[in-house]
Amino acid sequence: MNRTQPLNSPVIGAVVIGRNEAARLGRALASVREQIATIVYVDSGSQDASREIAASLGVDVVRLPIASGFTAARARNAGFARLRTLLPAVDLVQFVDGDCDLEPGWVAAATAFLRAVPDAAVVCGRRRERFPDASRYNRLCDHEWDTRIGRTESCGGDALFRAAAFAAVDGFCDTLIAGEEPELCHRLSRAGWTIHRIDHAMTRHDAAMTRFGQWWQRNRRSGYAHAQALTMRDGLDTRLLRIVASNIFWSTPVGWPLWPLLWLRLLVRRGALYATYTTIGKLPHLHGQIDYWSRQRRLIEYK
Repeated sequence: MNRTQPLNSPVIGAVVIGRNEAARLGRALASVREQIATIVYVDSGSQDASREIAASLGVDVVRLPIASGFTAARARNAGFARLRTLLPAVDLVQFVDGDCDLEPGWVAAATAFLRAVPDAAVVCGRRRERFPDASRYNRLCDHEWDTRIGRTESCGGDALFRAAAFAAVDGFCDTLIAGEEPELCHRLSRAGWTIHRIDHAMTRHDAAMTRFGQWWQRNRRSGYAHAQALTMRDGLDTRLLRIVASNIFWSTPVGWPLWPLLWLRLLVRRGALYATYTTIGKLPHLHGQIDYWSRQRRLIEYK
């Protein structure tokens, strides 16, 4: 790993990605603009006014060609490439999803952390749901974002990256339809970098999930990502192997009689809502894994 120069006065840019996020995109871009001057918005085939909204705010817009299929990973990589043409000396890049608002003070706090920890490739903070009480599915997302603070194995889609570290490992894997962040962090860790989550508000996310079908699709996408990532690591990642095997066991007749035991164990950890949907969630996760194994590669959307 090559040590970077001290971040005394870092050059910072932002990459915002979206697909049909017109209802939320203007607010997202405005929140980023309050902290970062140079923003690239990458659009993945929106059928709404997303591109027009971004352009009206003076944001540089990249229209992602459909030829290779849309993935968040591909969009972020395209945004990073464009950002480096606009800011050749960029030191830090903040990635933000188009359904998220950047919290005030986040960039300053994250930059200070990266300045103090030179082997940190990326730092993320607290992501919260904007409307956690709008539906049980939004509340589940809020549970999902509530992860431990400190050095960790991976970040999410919203995070501040050291540009040199991101470029050194060639960014995200374009072909992953989900789970691209853990896969990238795995390569960063192998290259000697560290990943951190700090106790500071980072983004507000709008899941906008009100239907069971949306929740199912979101979990199906996760199952697909787990199977794909395990294959990319030749089945040698024990954590991923446990996840994939767990989905198979609990989603087949051999595991069904033991569902009450699984539910009770999860109930003690995080309550009834989490226990119920985590148990049921084994089914769409296996659905996604089967999609991958049968080579049904396509964008899985839940909004």
